[in-house]
Amino acid sequence: MSDWYTKRCFGDLPEEAAQRWGEREALYFQGQRWSYRELADEVDRATRALLALGVAPGEKVGLWLPNRPEWVFLMFALARAGAVQIPINTRLRSYELRYILEQSGTTSLISCERSGPANLLAVAREVLPGIETQDPESLSYPDLPAFRRFVAVGDCQHAGVLRWDELLARGGDIGDAALAERAAGIDPDDPLFIMYTSGTTGFPKGVVHNHNIIRNVEDRANRMAVTQDDVILTFLPLFHAFAYSEGAVSSIVTGARQVLTETFDAEECLDLIAQEGASLTFGFDTHFKDLLEAQERKARDTHSLRTALLAAGMQSSTPIARRANEVFCPTITGYGMTECYVGVSLSFPTSNLSQRIESSGYPAPGYEIRVVDPDTGRDQPADVQGEIWVRGYGVMEEYYEKPEETAKAIDSEGWLHTGDTGILRQDGYLRFLGRYKDMLKVGGENVDPMEVEGFLLEHPAIRQVAVVGYPDARLSEVPVAFVELVASSSLTPDEVIAHCKGRIAGFKVPRHVLLVKEFPTTATGKIQKVVLREQALQQIPQTPRA
Repeated sequence: MSDWYTKRCFGDLPEEAAQRWGEREALYFQGQRWSYRELADEVDRATRALLALGVAPGEKVGLWLPNRPEWVFLMFALARAGAVQIPINTRLRSYELRYILEQSGTTSLISCERSGPANLLAVAREVLPGIETQDPESLSYPDLPAFRRFVAVGDCQHAGVLRWDELLARGGDIGDAALAERAAGIDPDDPLFIMYTSGTTGFPKGVVHNHNIIRNVEDRANRMAVTQDDVILTFLPLFHAFAYSEGAVSSIVTGARQVLTETFDAEECLDLIAQEGASLTFGFDTHFKDLLEAQERKARDTHSLRTALLAAGMQSSTPIARRANEVFCPTITGYGMTECYVGVSLSFPTSNLSQRIESSGYPAPGYEIRVVDPDTGRDQPADVQGEIWVRGYGVMEEYYEKPEETAKAIDSEGWLHTGDTGILRQDGYLRFLGRYKDMLKVGGENVDPMEVEGFLLEHPAIRQVAVVGYPDARLSEVPVAFVELVASSSLTPDEVIAHCKGRIAGFKVPRHVLLVKEFPTTATGKIQKVVLREQALQQIPQTPRA
């Protein structure tokens, strides 16, 4: 890296923030408040507890927690202890949890008894049978050879489980010299975390990033004009890159105050915007749709919002983004993925409305973006869609212990082949259109499901929609639409199809419409189309005819 940028260690950020902002409020959660000095002290306590536990440099430690203050303290403490953190989705169950623990070589798992309705402890005991009969300091499982410890945060007393509050007490015996020695051995080029992709399709892969995500977040915060006077509302899960960076890290590097919720609840979020004077929030169109509907049911004072990061570009997201600009505040759009981190492109506060709601932002410093023909690798002309390729300092180091998958994703010149489809507009802004693997091939015609979804969402009786492919003997595949209606609607599947005929090309018209009450989603609100494809195969017994 060039001399102009000094590499820093992630675990040092809380103390740097405490020295700059001291008694300014850093974090709010369910009526509790911490200043920057208090937050840094909590990170110090957590780091000492990790050392008392015996966590060594380079060890993999899983964080399997819902949003709570300990998540924030631990994400920095693990880095300060030189450990590699493994953020784990709390919606995963035993088969998926076991896979991640084994594939990553995790030695310790820090969790809690429950995450909403999910009993995490019960799931963990499926993965760790007989834990109550083992020494909690040295668990042993043949199928998880690296695993040694299960730690529970909160009021959780079970045999074989170490309690976090007891470890915090033990950490008091760790002196300043031991902390300094550990910190001195940390290299900012070392892995910081292995973040597993959300898994909308297939098994998740572990994306490895080092401490350079600090630069990524600082550059993005600068473009968004985030300062110590901002109040950031974080309702997405911290185990996801979006919230990890836009909430916890952006706060610590700018001095902004973070208002953290345990889960996303539109009513609670609107109440907190009014109560805490939130000036900035972020999420996907799914979340903003819920926020808009909740605001329509009961209006709150949201004038404190100066901007919101709403990742746009897809046709289906445009009407939601437009409405959010009308009801709440001017939004900012962006593009990123776990493999190249969050801030590959971002609009400016001064970008025009089209650039903010119909694009996915302008390339960020330190990144190059191309849109290429995936068959030839040649750059597409402006406004012609192709596969998005990204190169820059924020591209992942690797998929953890998956060299073949890594080689497929990153070519010899350092370009990450994202698998996303998009265009580069005449004005230089990127527009993300969806996943290439989601594109349908109907009788030789390419059908972008996002286009059909955007059309259907214009119908006043349709609340949400997802279009997937269904195998067809003659046409290869045909569109099937899963539709969630607004509460008062009695629209029928046949009426949905009739609405399409004559308005969009015949090959784009869904052959079947399946009504649903809710969609299967990832923890960040992304619809799991792989699940919908399976449901279509189960619910439509005969191959449809054209």
